Amino acid sequence: MVTVKLTIDNRELEAPVGATILEAARIAGIKIPTLCASPEIKHTPGACRVCMTEVEGQRSLIAACVFPVFEGMVVHTNTEKVRKARKMVVELLLANHPQECSHCVRNGNCELQKVAEFVGLKEIRFPFTEFPQKENFIDRSSPSIVRDSRKCIECHRCVTVCEQIQTVSVLTPAFRGSNIKVTPAFDLPLVESNCVACGQCIMACPVGALYEKDDVDKVWAALQDPAKHVIVQEAPAIRAALGEEFGMPPGSLVTGKMIAALRRLGFDKVFDTNFTADLTIIEEGNELLKRVKEGGTLPMITSCSPGWIKFCEHFYPDLLPHLSTCKSPQQMFGALAKTYYAETANIDQKNIVSISIMPCTAKKFECQRPEMNSSGFQDVDYVLTTRELGRMIKEAGIDFENLPEEDYDAPMGEYTGAATIFGATGGVMEAALRTVYAVVTGENLPSLDITPVRGLDGVKEATVKVGPLGDVKIAVAHGLGNARKLMDLIREGKGGYAFIEVMCCPGGCIAGGGEPIPTNNDIRVKRSAALYKDDGAVQKNRQSHENESVKKLYEKFLKEPLGHKSHKLLHTKYTQRGTEMPHKRDE
Repeated sequence: MVTVKLTIDNRELEAPVGATILEAARIAGIKIPTLCASPEIKHTPGACRVCMTEVEGQRSLIAACVFPVFEGMVVHTNTEKVRKARKMVVELLLANHPQECSHCVRNGNCELQKVAEFVGLKEIRFPFTEFPQKENFIDRSSPSIVRDSRKCIECHRCVTVCEQIQTVSVLTPAFRGSNIKVTPAFDLPLVESNCVACGQCIMACPVGALYEKDDVDKVWAALQDPAKHVIVQEAPAIRAALGEEFGMPPGSLVTGKMIAALRRLGFDKVFDTNFTADLTIIEEGNELLKRVKEGGTLPMITSCSPGWIKFCEHFYPDLLPHLSTCKSPQQMFGALAKTYYAETANIDQKNIVSISIMPCTAKKFECQRPEMNSSGFQDVDYVLTTRELGRMIKEAGIDFENLPEEDYDAPMGEYTGAATIFGATGGVMEAALRTVYAVVTGENLPSLDITPVRGLDGVKEATVKVGPLGDVKIAVAHGLGNARKLMDLIREGKGGYAFIEVMCCPGGCIAGGGEPIPTNNDIRVKRSAALYKDDGAVQKNRQSHENESVKKLYEKFLKEPLGHKSHKLLHTKYTQRGTEMPHKRDE
């Protein structure tokens, strides 16, 4: 690696050629405040000017995030001139920012707050003028995401993640000068765009300009209604991330404490989405085998990620037949909660309120899709994100860290290790292969750890020999930009895959749009490791077909995979939206 020598704050350093001042400072452990720069998404527009530094020989202050280092450069990050400039920048940002910190969703976890503290800002000398008709600046049209343009600081991090990482390109800078704003094309409401509700824009936003649509009050109301029987399910990713909301290290596995907290919140039954993740594998695995044997559409692609489904509906409507017809585990659970569970527990369907805790903002959209009512009611009534659950637990005054470990309720609380790894990219594929191999060969895989599909590579490929089926070529993609690469190959008739897993968010569900902020690659690795620990070290059974409660479900209720009742409750159809069709259309 070719390097250059430079000096930052009287420290002689070496940095790679092409590195910026900001990168060189970080290597040396010198902190320079930033707002618009985000190495996670490779976004350094030099827009906010918070990272100003003084470089000897330069006429003016330099933005550290965009200025490359050179041999012999001398940089000062803490001169009076630098401190005054940074303070002025932050003061001007706050003067144009709603004074709502105490009740903002990002209060205490806001980068603008932290930068204001860093630069030592003690007062705002400029009067704040309230936005006229401020509700016109707040877009609540989406079932998943709220956009508050008043709080936007024009860092454009959301634009970059939407355009370059997810390749959806819904958000864009519009208008000029003081009227500039980030908005969908033609300044339309979010619901009338091709937004897939993934929530990665929320994860990128440094302030509270983007956040999930909050359903906490609706859930509290249900819990306090004595006529309602309120049940809850939690996605696998929640147990690996919820602890972060209470200051626990990333990757803390908090399954038992989470169950205890939910009981103390007042839920009548605490079940697990992992139960229907195991069920999904059995249905999806049998669907794959049927397609292979009968010459059905291949490759078959997983369908448990609602943001990915909506992306496919918009951008690849011609390839919808490749999607598995299986509902997501969330929606399978919802359908069974108001049929199988209602029947087993002798509870009237209309009195059951079904809540899910998800790492995903798109799940809020999914539960409202008109086809998700196979029980005769809306199958899942409300979806809360990991962050919303964290807020509920805090609001209830529960000491989360010191809760005892408790177990799930029957009959929809049992799960295997295969189900829990659904939360990490490659997990669905690994779980499916374990069961498909066993069904086809009558034996278990030589090793249940299928490591080629693990990790954070954008696209992963492998070939697995499955008895009489021979070599089965598979692929895994996470993040919609990577999914697009595979879909383009399929359109061209290339790839030769039999089965593909796609997860909407980079890293999979452990980094969904509803997870704790911040989420970066280091945190993704730690959360994934927690799920693999649950699979390999905690759970007795590691294959979905070993779930005894799922076996009883088939015996007593569903009868057989892909059967009549399974088709009615567990399978679905998709909508050809196209790029010109709005979010709200479902026909």
